[in-house]
Amino acid sequence: QVHLVESGGGSVQTGGSLRLSCAASGFDFSSYSMSWYRQAPGKEREFVAAITLAGGSIQYAHSVKGRFTISRDNARNTLFLQMNMLQPEDTAVYYCAKWRRPYGSLTGPPDLDYWGQGTQVTVSS
Repeated sequence: QVHLVESGGGSVQTGGSLRLSCAASGFDFSSYSMSWYRQAPGKEREFVAAITLAGGSIQYAHSVKGRFTISRDNARNTLFLQMNMLQPEDTAVYYCAKWRRPYGSLTGPPDLDYWGQGTQVTVSS
């Protein structure tokens, strides 16, 4: 059974940093692309970043490019999101998600089949 468990959220001031983790189990983590999404209060869930199997291809939302870094440790079945220079508009619940098809690239619309429960990030000014 697939499980994705996020951790590392919290409250920081503007300009601060947080590192989110997503512990994966129940599937061959190294064979799937993974993504981070976020959802702010009253807003739709939005894409943050994505990474292919071994990190050969990475994508970021324009709003986080240059501040956030997605990475993965396939030996530990863990996905990461390093967030620097945090701004109040980064306040949201952050979710990790698994792509449906193995060995996929990041081309085309994302096809995600499992999501974690989310971790809250709050940035105060």
